[in-house]
Amino acid sequence: MADLALARAENIPGNFYVDSTCIDCDTCRWVAPASFDRKGGQSIVFDQPGNRHLEIQALQALLACPTSSIGMKFKSEYLTEARNSFPIAIADNVYYCGYHSEDSFGAASYFIKLPGGNILIDSPRFNMPLAKKLDALGGIAYMYLTHIDDVADHAKFRSHFNCQRIIHTDDQRKNLGEIEIVIQGSEEKHLSDDITIIPVPGHTKGHSVLLYANKFLFTGDHLAFSKRLNQLHAFRNACWYSWKEQIKSMEKLLNYSFEWVLPGHGRRFQTDSQSMLVELQKCISWMKTK
Repeated sequence: MADLALARAENIPGNFYVDSTCIDCDTCRWVAPASFDRKGGQSIVFDQPGNRHLEIQALQALLACPTSSIGMKFKSEYLTEARNSFPIAIADNVYYCGYHSEDSFGAASYFIKLPGGNILIDSPRFNMPLAKKLDALGGIAYMYLTHIDDVADHAKFRSHFNCQRIIHTDDQRKNLGEIEIVIQGSEEKHLSDDITIIPVPGHTKGHSVLLYANKFLFTGDHLAFSKRLNQLHAFRNACWYSWKEQIKSMEKLLNYSFEWVLPGHGRRFQTDSQSMLVELQKCISWMKTK
């Protein structure tokens, strides 16, 4: 839990505060942008929520925070409502799970509700209220892991839901145990008619992305939107395998159509498919200068 004695001096006075254990993962700043911002390399409360809607957003950020660095001086009447809001619908049958894990440096995870079996994309922090909500939505048939960095509590979700985990062989590690579905090679793989797994080595050797319905691209740490740059980008300073290969992998995505970029780290981005290609090409041009 957050410690009021460690509250950052930069917080604006009021009920919500961020303490000095913040790891600057950016989660609270995109979950509740009206209340949280960045200062001095960590998050702060720059404006206290002034209505129910904003307070629920701030509470969602508090619950999502991977290090429990957000606190309240007194309990909110909307806490239960905020807890029950997860997973939060993004569009169609796609949801954001919340409950980020410090083990994945606060990476976001997502959930797709499907007649043929639901899919959890990367692992949130295991939390029984979230697990019960996912159970109510039909459970989890598959847990797709974009790469080794964001596996977090995968084993707990596997144990609870008896789901089949999926990862590329080049990111398989002994500490993962026996993964149920291991993909190989550089060619796309089809989990179903509308679900395509695309290997995109770069950030890690075995990184892959998942394309759903030619609309939603779940990108892990391969591709995200940067608020600072105001464009799609990749993490040059967090490229653990090969920047050259990541550029090639990004160019591969020009062959696909999608409208949403849903990353593990960084901001979401949505536009029409033609504009997305323009933005992706801009990202590739930027990467070639780095």
